[in-house]
Amino acid sequence: MKIAHMYYDDGATQAEIAQVLGVSRPLISKYLAKAKETGIVEIRIRDELAHPPAGVEAALERKYGLREAIVVSESGEQGIKRSLGLATGNYVVRIAKKHQIIGVSSGTTLYEVANQMPRANLAPLTIVPLVGGMGDERVDIHANHIAVQIASRVNADYKLLHAPVVVDSPEAKALFLQQSSIADVFQLGSRADIAIVGIGGSPEHSTMVKTYMGEDYGGELANADVAGDICYNFINAKGQASSVSWNRRVIALSLDALQRIPVVIGVAHGAEKVQAIHAALVGKLVSVLVTDQSTAEQLLKA
Repeated sequence: MKIAHMYYDDGATQAEIAQVLGVSRPLISKYLAKAKETGIVEIRIRDELAHPPAGVEAALERKYGLREAIVVSESGEQGIKRSLGLATGNYVVRIAKKHQIIGVSSGTTLYEVANQMPRANLAPLTIVPLVGGMGDERVDIHANHIAVQIASRVNADYKLLHAPVVVDSPEAKALFLQQSSIADVFQLGSRADIAIVGIGGSPEHSTMVKTYMGEDYGGELANADVAGDICYNFINAKGQASSVSWNRRVIALSLDALQRIPVVIGVAHGAEKVQAIHAALVGKLVSVLVTDQSTAEQLLKA
């Protein structure tokens, strides 16, 4: 016990302790090892001091069976999105390997991922859009633009998807998907090693809904079980495709194909998205979650 106090509390070296007690240094080392083995000394790494959300991250990983959870500190709406973008970018650069394919969706959060992506040389690598992106929505948050931006940051190749977000009928969708240029991009996307996707909140808070369905979305979604959307596919509370006509008309990677991608990084935050994020997690549509502290804590209570 005395040796342990001298070493851990007083900061004495093993050689100094050996000299004071008149024994050899290897014997001091042996006693210190014994103290740890018997539980007299317990060493604990305080992750929460270096990275305060570490405990929340671990709890999310356990609850939802995640490969990894990354929780950023809160710093205002725009500050959070930038932090989410940077955290996502750092993670992608850390895990991406040469010759892989990375698929991306669209939206304001993915826009920040592209802007904050660290510069790296990951070539050869290919970035591919997972959703259509022609329409009245801001061009800079389209999947094509995001794919180009990320590719320029990491020295990767990219593909473009020349297709709208949604068409008028399932028949029109089938015709679009038969076009070789579109089919080739979706085939590549379905083989992605990593996907980076946003998660849209409930319809009344969804940018996608307001942009493409307008304020009269109630007619389309009335009495529908819709928790949110991922890759422009509406999902229910279990993370399954909702039975709404939109899902039969949207030009986007299917949920089945998304689930087959080895690493799907979901990036989202906000109280209005908790239900949608929870649905995506329980439906196993996402294997890595990047969010903020407040959203993470709400997800733990969901």
